[in-house]
Order: sequence, then structure tokens, then C-alpha cells
Amino acid sequence: MKLGKAQSLEDVAGLVGACAVTILAVIIIAALYVGREVFVPVALAILLSFVLARPVNLLQAIRVPRAVAAIVSVLLAFAVIFALGSLIATQLSRLASDLPQYQSTIQGKITSLRGVTGGSSTLERAEGMLQDLSKELNRPNNAAPSLNNASPTTASGRPVAPVPVEVLQPDPGTLANLRSLIAPLISPLAMTGIIVIFVIFILLQKEDLRNRLIRLAGTHDLQRTTAALDDAAGRLSRLFLNQLLLNSFFGVLIGAGLWIIGVPSPALWGILAAVLRFVPYIGSIIAAAFPLTLAVAVDPGWSMLIWTAVLFFIIEPAIAHVVEPWVYGRTTGLSPVAVVISATFWTALWGPIGLVLATPLTVCLVVLGRHVERLAFLDVMFGDRPALSPPEIFYQRMLAGDPTEAAEKAEQFLKERSLSSYYDDVAMKGLQLAQADLERGALDAVRLARIKDTVLEFTEDLTDEVEQEADSEETTGDAEAAAAVDETPAAHAHDGLPTLTPAELEPHWQGAAPVLCIGGRSELDEAAALMLSHLCRVHGLGARAEPPGALATKNIFGLDTSDVALVCLTYLEVPNSTHIRYAVRRLRRKAPRAKIMVALLSASGSSNQDGQGSVQADTIVTSLRDAVAYCLDEATAAPPPQTVEQPLSSVAV
Repeated sequence: MKLGKAQSLEDVAGLVGACAVTILAVIIIAALYVGREVFVPVALAILLSFVLARPVNLLQAIRVPRAVAAIVSVLLAFAVIFALGSLIATQLSRLASDLPQYQSTIQGKITSLRGVTGGSSTLERAEGMLQDLSKELNRPNNAAPSLNNASPTTASGRPVAPVPVEVLQPDPGTLANLRSLIAPLISPLAMTGIIVIFVIFILLQKEDLRNRLIRLAGTHDLQRTTAALDDAAGRLSRLFLNQLLLNSFFGVLIGAGLWIIGVPSPALWGILAAVLRFVPYIGSIIAAAFPLTLAVAVDPGWSMLIWTAVLFFIIEPAIAHVVEPWVYGRTTGLSPVAVVISATFWTALWGPIGLVLATPLTVCLVVLGRHVERLAFLDVMFGDRPALSPPEIFYQRMLAGDPTEAAEKAEQFLKERSLSSYYDDVAMKGLQLAQADLERGALDAVRLARIKDTVLEFTEDLTDEVEQEADSEETTGDAEAAAAVDETPAAHAHDGLPTLTPAELEPHWQGAAPVLCIGGRSELDEAAALMLSHLCRVHGLGARAEPPGALATKNIFGLDTSDVALVCLTYLEVPNSTHIRYAVRRLRRKAPRAKIMVALLSASGSSNQDGQGSVQADTIVTSLRDAVAYCLDEATAAPPPQTVEQPLSSVAV
């Protein structure tokens, strides 16, 4: 009863905590929406301060005082912004004055398109019908003539012309005209002033703000908090500055290309392309729509449209897939789903400015989540790092009975690492997770059988790809496979194990399956045996796997060992020495000329288990790579068989 009450109290506490977090999130979102007039300038100022941090540091490096460096950097930045704004206004004014000149070109193209489509079509007739219906619906009630409301006529019967009425407004005066001119500019100027003040304040008080954040985060671990803040500030500063430079470079290329093609106002479209490229995925498409439309209106033919489309379709993929990975590394740190969700969320809160700021703001949240333990869920939700470790992904796919996805991840891994490295560093660790679940009773017989069958299918799916991927110099582009590669040493790129031909094998190793792999106790051990046999076949040795039941007294006499040169017992869990010793004795009686190897695949270092004696095996290994290396040595050297008594206590879990 006490345990049940404690569990109920824990559930209630968890529910209350979840409700509190939800309410807090709703309050924060509502505050961001209601106070957007304040938060938008602050967000712009913080992001701009990250961009200007590098120039300020460079000026300080040449002995310029911080105050002067900050003010000069901010003034130069806003001078560039105002210059670009003035250029945009000039280009828009010129474009608006030139638009009437393009009317005849557009009409000519519409006429030519109608000629191609055969003149009046069903769509045109439907359009005319809809227009007539719209006119009928919009006709006022008193539009129809009435006998009672006849129009007035003169004595000669002619209708009397209506008297024109003109409403004259009094002269508003100079002050009212000035007010109407300045009113639309007050809000942008006020926001600009707030941003300038905030940026200068942040750049001048950087250390003070850092110390206050450290105090809010807690002073119990100053080293970790300081390192986190410095790392986050450095990463964000590099990211935003690189993004600004890259998008500016993109805008310059687009503007120069449009100028060469002959599209009017190329500077306007180049600036627009640079700004809209901050919008993920659709920014470049929107930026391309305007010059493409203008190309249709300007050029009587279609060559300008084609060249403009080619310009965008070449430069954008080149920047996105060649330059960005070289500048940013593998990625900017956000998952594609997070980019879409953040763009939708910030646009709903702050409108078009939120759409432009969506990616930088989300990057800030992800970096914050990576360094603040309480906010780690932000990194899990929006970061590009896999939520599960590579062994956990492998185990989950085996549980789900999906060998195809696991084989795809393995093929990506094999572009940079060896097959033995994948089996030892990913697959075996995944099976060890399954072994831990088995020991605590979380795996039943059905799931164990499913894992073993899925591993069998996995090795069969992987067989056709191993040889061609092993020699590939291509790097993986899959995030989860890349994480697995990063967690394995670079020395494992090549395991150094040769692939033997039949002519290189000793005569008694040239059979169909000279290596017999037997699972020690459970289906998980059999799964490890399947991987070992697959790895042996990849390196030119015939091998087959048998279930643990083959070691039973009633089954071992039916075990085919006629062409077996080596027997390997695989264990994911180190059993007691008695079990291994009896299994080895049975195999000695069944295959007296074969060597016997014991693979303890969860063991390393020295043992601390008491009561474990020695086992009469030829060798004990702790990895699949060592097992295959021993088999290859025996297959080529073929020393006379001898029994080596090796104490199991030299190997530990």
C-alpha cells in the first residue's frame, strides 16, 4: 500500500509539473505576442550584436577603446543599412515609372498565348459567365427602372442632366501636411533608435551581462557556466557573421548576373535575394519570382526568362550544397523539421520580421539547450543531432523488425569506417542493450526471436554492399550515420584484415564452412554468431551459424562438423566458467581436430568476478575483429592444433 501511495504521489507530482511547464510556456508565448513591439527590436539588437562582436574585437585588437569601437561599428553598420534602403527606394521608384512601358509587351505575349491555345476556350467562356454573374449579384436594388420613380424631364421630353456636386476640403495647412508626411516614419525611426541603443549597450556591457547571466544560472559551477556562455557566444557570432557574408555574396552574384542578362533594377533584386535567403527553403524561390516576372514583361521573347531561371537554379544549389557545407561544416545545427516549425511559429508571432529571424532565433535556443541542462529538451526537439545514439538506433530497429533501415545506416557508416568497426562499435553495443533488457526481464521470447531473425535479414541485406562500400572514399551525408562515425576512432576506417582467396587458404580451410559460430546461451548470442559468420565470409572464409540449442547433449551428436576447422562460441554476457568449460568439452569430443575459440563480446579489462576458473579453449577474444583476425591467421598459418588453458579471470565484463 505504501508503495502504491508513493507511486500515486509521484504521478500526481509529475502531472502538476507538466501542467506548470505548459502554463509557463503559454504565458511566455502570449507575452512574446503582446509585447512584440518591444521584443522585436530587442531580438534584432541581440542578433546584430552577435554579428558586430567580431568587428569590435578586431578594432580592440589594434588598441581602439571599446566605446569607440562599439559606436563606430554600429554607426557603420546602420550607415550601410540606410544606404541599402535608399538604393532600394531609388530602384523601386525607377521601376514604377518604367512599368507602363512594359504593358504592350505583356499584351503581346498574352495575345500570342491565346493564339497558341486556339482563341476562345472553355476557360474563357467560363470566365465570361462568372463576370456576368458577378455583375448581376452586385447590381443595387434600385438599379432597375421603375414607373413610380421616373427620371425628371424637360418640357420637350428630354431628361434633365444631373447637377455635378464637388466637395471641397479646407486647406489643411503646412503643419498638417508635415504631420501626415512624418506619421508613417515615426514607428520605423523609433524602432531603429531602440535597436541602435540596445546594440551599443550590449557591446559595451558584454562582460556585465555575462556575469549577470552566470549569477542567474547559478555560481555553484562557474567553470562550466563560463565555458558554456563563451562557447555559445563564439558559435553564434561565427554562425551569424558567416550567414550574413554568405547571403550578401549570394545577393551580389544574383545582382551581377541579372545586370548581365539585362533585367531592370538588378541591384534591387540582388538586395532582395540576400535578405530573403535568411528565410529557409522558400526564401530563394520568392526572391526568384520577382525578376522572373519582370523578365516576362520586359523581353518580347523568352530568352531573358530562361537565362534568369538558369541563373537562380545554378547559383542557389551551388551555394546551398557546396559553399555552405564548406563554411558551416556538416550543418548549421538545426533539423529540417525544426526549421519549418520555427518559421511557422515566429511568423505567427511577429509577422514577416519573425520569418526572417526564425532561423537565427532557433539556433540561439538550440545552443542554449546544449549548454543548460534544464533546457536540454530544446536541443532534442530542434537540434540536428540524433535523439538516439547509434547503438540505441540499431537496437530499436531490431526490436521493430526493420532490417532495411538498419542496413541503410550501416552502408552510410561503411563509407568511412570498416565493417568490423560497425559490428564492434555499433551492433554489439546495441545487442548489449538488449542483453541488459533481457537480464531485467523486459524482453520476452517473441521479441528475442524477432531480434535474431531481424539480425539474420540485416546481414543478408548488407552482404551485397560491403565490398563496394569498403573501398569508397565518399563521406556519409546521413546525420545518424555521421554521429556513429564521429563516435568511432579514425583508426577503424580500415581494420587491416585481408580478404583471402581460396588459393591462399590451407587445404582444411577450403571447405564450404570451415568456421562454425555457435551462440552460447540465448538468441542474442546467436545474433552475435550470425554477425561473426557474416564478417568471416566477407574476408574470404566460409562460415555458418548455429543456435545455442546445438550445444545440448541430445543435439550435439547431430551437429555437422565434418569440414569444420574452428568453432567459435559467442557470448554477450560472461557466464560462469563451468558453463563454458562443459560446452568446450562437448565440442572437443565432437570435433577433436578443430580449434575452439570463445568470444566474450561484452568483456574488457580484468575480471572482478569470483569463483571463475579456467576454460580449455584455444583462445579467448573480446571483439569480432579479434575473432576474425585469429581465424585469418589460422587459415593461412595452420599451426598444429594444441589446447591452451587460458584463465577466464583475465577477461572481464
